[in-house]
Amino acid sequence: MKEEKHTCDICHEERDLSELTYFDESYLCEDCLRRETFICRDCGDRHWNDDSADGDLCQTCYDEDYVRCERCDAVIHYDDACYHEDEEYHDHPYCRDCFDMDEIIHDYYYKPEPIFYGDGPRYLGVELELDDGGENEFCASKLLEIANNGCERMYIKHDGSLDDGFECVTHPMTLDYHINQMPWRAILNKAVAKGYLSHQAGTCGLHVHISRNALGVNYEEQEATIAKILYFYEKFWNEILTFSRRTESQAEHWARRYGGGIINPKETLKHAKNSHMGRYAAVNLENEATIEMRIFRGTLKYNTFIATLQMVDEICKVAISLSDEFMQGLTWLDFVKGIADGKQELINYLKEKRLYVNEPIRNEVEI
Repeated sequence: MKEEKHTCDICHEERDLSELTYFDESYLCEDCLRRETFICRDCGDRHWNDDSADGDLCQTCYDEDYVRCERCDAVIHYDDACYHEDEEYHDHPYCRDCFDMDEIIHDYYYKPEPIFYGDGPRYLGVELELDDGGENEFCASKLLEIANNGCERMYIKHDGSLDDGFECVTHPMTLDYHINQMPWRAILNKAVAKGYLSHQAGTCGLHVHISRNALGVNYEEQEATIAKILYFYEKFWNEILTFSRRTESQAEHWARRYGGGIINPKETLKHAKNSHMGRYAAVNLENEATIEMRIFRGTLKYNTFIATLQMVDEICKVAISLSDEFMQGLTWLDFVKGIADGKQELINYLKEKRLYVNEPIRNEVEI
């Protein structure tokens, strides 16, 4: 018996009826069926290509169960979509890859490749802790908008030592770049406006990293400079503690003194290395590429913040330029008299703390 024939409704070629598939009131040959229709990966039904929301996903299933990633436009199931925690209505979904890439508050161990700003070699990297305003990604994003403005100068990390805040970390910058290019005043003002505290929180520090390469052309020179920095800290510990705004108990907890006396810089360095104090020292030596001055209490007051960076720079300058013998003979009066007039924030702050040679000036409240 001769098999019944029928024409494909797409290509209009006549085929045996057994070679055709009846779909949506149409007969389709195998080629046209494959080319013009698809089976939805979600519901398993066949649909015309025009009903595709994304490849093999039909429009109905997409509308009911799927969204598109805000960044890469990939289609993702509602159950797999990621949202920033501060979003009330979940209007901005992300796929997992883009969410991880776009994460605003990174984990504590996040450490990107450093980007250097300004003409070195003395680069300062800042870690400023904020508390009591919430570990809030919306607030963090507002600080990053001000700080970065088209380039990556600052990032934000979780810090378990804080009650309800986060840590702002900069890439390495020269002092000049921090003062004249980095919008610190606007960043600090925004943090205050969002309800954050730093000095007054009692939990926050202002840590400054200095590149080891800035301290000497080789390892021996760098070690000699570090020895003089440590000696400076030991010799003028009371003045530095006053400058830092830390209490004795805070310093003991977060930024301990190495101790060991002030025989000479080499002995001070030797004692520090044998103390096995770890990173919770006033000057942390644990990092390969930097040393970290951890003694300073956090602040959202612009003049105090800049004065702290200038103080770090001044200590490094003295340690680099003076011999061990001159460092041993240095007095606090010698040190403050040698500060350049251009570091006016530092001079004013020293006066506020009665650490300068002239009369003190009015001390404003820290934030």
